[in-house]
Amino acid sequence: MKSMKGMNRKATENLVDEMVAPRREKTKHIFGSVKVGERGQVVIPKEAREIFGIEPGDILLVLGDVERGIALVKADALQEFAKMILESSGKPRLD
Repeated sequence: MKSMKGMNRKATENLVDEMVAPRREKTKHIFGSVKVGERGQVVIPKEAREIFGIEPGDILLVLGDVERGIALVKADALQEFAKMILESSGKPRLD
């Protein structure tokens, strides 16, 4: 299977723009603060849920980088992104 290295830069940027980080008029937000409960739970602010289309029952992936922090990503968005990468790379090689 081809890696993203095999894709040209424009194709890679288009996939990211469309699936992972679509640009809107206002792309940077501060939603306030949340308090971590005893069980490690936080409430995602309503405005953030509305902007990112997070609905009850959605599955979110929790990603982390020690230097940059924690990110939440809708699992279906990441799945669609992966599907587009696989489809654009052609048939997998059997190496």
